Amino acid sequence: MRIIIRLESIPSIMEMTTALTQPAAPSQAAESTPAETFARKFRRIFNFTTVALVFWLCFTFVVASLLKLLAVMSLEEWLFMVAYLTRQFLASGLLALAATALGSALLPERLGPRVRWPAMVVLLVIASSLSAFVRLWMSRYPMTSPRETASWFVDVVVLWTVIGVMAYGLIGSIGRQAAARRRLGQQIAERSALAASALEARLTVLQAQIEPHFLFNTLANVRRLCEVDRERGRNMLGSLLEYLRAALPAMRRSSTALAQEFDLVRAYLSVLQQRMGERLRFELELSDRLGEVQIPPLILPTLVENAIRHGLGPLPEGGTIRVRACREGDQVLVSVADDGAGFQGTSGSGVGLANTRARLAARFGGTASLELRSNEPRGVVVEVRLPADRVQAAPELYPV
Repeated sequence: MRIIIRLESIPSIMEMTTALTQPAAPSQAAESTPAETFARKFRRIFNFTTVALVFWLCFTFVVASLLKLLAVMSLEEWLFMVAYLTRQFLASGLLALAATALGSALLPERLGPRVRWPAMVVLLVIASSLSAFVRLWMSRYPMTSPRETASWFVDVVVLWTVIGVMAYGLIGSIGRQAAARRRLGQQIAERSALAASALEARLTVLQAQIEPHFLFNTLANVRRLCEVDRERGRNMLGSLLEYLRAALPAMRRSSTALAQEFDLVRAYLSVLQQRMGERLRFELELSDRLGEVQIPPLILPTLVENAIRHGLGPLPEGGTIRVRACREGDQVLVSVADDGAGFQGTSGSGVGLANTRARLAARFGGTASLELRSNEPRGVVVEVRLPADRVQAAPELYPV
């Protein structure tokens, strides 16, 4: 006689845990009847997987307890005892499992532990007593005396009641841990959504600070020019209107292409050149391969405006603005250089530069930076470093 155990028939721990903790779908729970709800909760614990688990636990316990008898018994007698005791233990194990499933289905969490645990113990005592009677009925070896029968009966009831209580506590602990993990996942998802919303709100606020700072300075220049030369003021106002038609849509986006930023810079410098005349010269250099690199809008016009205001404005002869973009490794370097008087201190503490730094940090994190250094022979160079892989289309925050 041979006993062949197929290992692939043993359920995995993951399957057992899933069977014990798999929650019901919310839509099903909301639409099911009380009977269907009870059946679903009962089957979540008493199912093929858990029955197989109880069988293998009983079989393993019996084999371990009978190993010492293998030396004094024949193989056939030993195998018969293994099968006989496994059947006996399986009767108690299945009834204890059924009582645990019945308690989980009938005793909701809202009852509290002071009600659920005593009720669960009562159910397990009843199931263990029933299993003892079933085992006595199936037994081929009658007890020698009523006292021995009563002692055996008590042992069976106590043993399987304790095992059932431990299993009930373990199942409840696994269920609570699974619920805690689900809540933690929901909280992480909510925190991520809140962080994304906060980031978008922060960018919108910073961008709202940039827009009036940039526009008010430009309009002030138009007003001063209109006081000196009305014809040139009207021409400059027309140029400014053309510029705003292109600039306002960009202001309402969270990011824009580098090529569009260069177009805005060109339009802005053309407007200012009408006021400053020969005092303002500019050069723009952008590779076609970098035109789609994404950048927060109005970054370059803000840097150019600061360079003119602090660098070229104080000099009677003016100077030259050079805006250049090139690739350095996995970064894109955008520089705004002037040959003017330079900033009063190169800390970049003005509104435009401070907000530009904050917008770059909020959008790109540590992968973007803004640095200032001296230009030779004079002036200041502002360098913005961007990640070269940010080439997605620029999403709109709100309709244009």
